[in-house]
Amino acid sequence: MPGVRERWGIDLLHCPHCHGYEVRDQPLGVLGGSPESLTHALLIRQWSEDVVLFADGATLAAEQREKLIAAAIGIVDDDVARLVVEGDHLIGVELANGHVVPRSAVFVRPDLAPNGALLTDLGCAVHDNGWVTVDQTGETSVAGVWAAGNATNPRAQVITAAGEGSSAAIAINNDLTEEDAEHAVIRYRLGLHA
Repeated sequence: MPGVRERWGIDLLHCPHCHGYEVRDQPLGVLGGSPESLTHALLIRQWSEDVVLFADGATLAAEQREKLIAAAIGIVDDDVARLVVEGDHLIGVELANGHVVPRSAVFVRPDLAPNGALLTDLGCAVHDNGWVTVDQTGETSVAGVWAAGNATNPRAQVITAAGEGSSAAIAINNDLTEEDAEHAVIRYRLGLHA
């Protein structure tokens, strides 16, 4: 959609938890098109009394419409043509019919895709959704291979990925320490100890 790439991280945002406060109490929009758009709109509603869900041609079920209306979230069913920017500021969302709905910021729910080609090339097992499977320490199905963050967890923001990385690092160190101890025992038994 024209304008999305150029406005990313400025006034086209993705995370209501990360960016909601920055645009609180402003006219906000949510670009639809995914099943999670409804939830996204409800989250954004926590930050503003003026929220519009742009369904972008997607059909909303009656219960979804009712939930949005009850939460005082506007619904625009028409197709979205582009984001309208003036003077390096988003001023609205233009619909296919040419009408512009004024908005100061717009949120989208990005499609997340695993970035685990290196791991899958090594033979690591994946979930049905394509993300590499790991145990609680980050170990994959391939012995000696650990993974963390966005290779294994679609919701891993920086802090989560760092925590998972730390757990994996501890497990890797423990594994290497155990391996060193096993080698030391072999050398000891062979009379090669230092």
